[in-house]
Amino acid sequence: MTKKHRCGWCVGDTLYETYHDQEWGVPVYDDHTLFEFLTLETFQAGLSWITILRKRENFRKAFDNFNYNKIANYKQDKIDTLLQNAGIIRNKLKVNATVTNAQAFLEIQEEFGSFSAYIWKFVDGKPIKNKFDNYRDAPANTELSDTISKDLKKRGFKFVGSTVVYAHMQATGMVNDHEIHCFRYEEV
Repeated sequence: MTKKHRCGWCVGDTLYETYHDQEWGVPVYDDHTLFEFLTLETFQAGLSWITILRKRENFRKAFDNFNYNKIANYKQDKIDTLLQNAGIIRNKLKVNATVTNAQAFLEIQEEFGSFSAYIWKFVDGKPIKNKFDNYRDAPANTELSDTISKDLKKRGFKFVGSTVVYAHMQATGMVNDHEIHCFRYEEV
């Protein structure tokens, strides 16, 4: 049996490899999934992605399966409950940002018909296909992620710096940053 070549960042951890093989870099056009990834990316700021992946199911339960309609209406008692939940990242600024981001997300849907229509317009609706031999060669941010970050912030989003936005772009397939020798490079 031939061993699959994967991007170096995920090798050695089953959870990471499964995420890499099944989700990372696959173009996402569904608003629910886009909101989930955006929320997880904001919580990841300053932490490792594997930390977030290990808590992903806890986040889903705590945040009503990332139902942005519900989250946009969270009151202080729900926020206080979240801040006591040891299964998630209990950062007050990030928890509050999630509520604010859900509200801004709904405003974008109202304006553009969907968040997907809004975010994918930045890449003309199709992924940018990069060519990196090694995942370490991929940038942490780009001029495009700077532009998207500024626009999101202008629209009221929090914790959406350029690096967070670029990670979101990678995760949701707006950019294909799989290593060129990775078995997923051509698949996505």
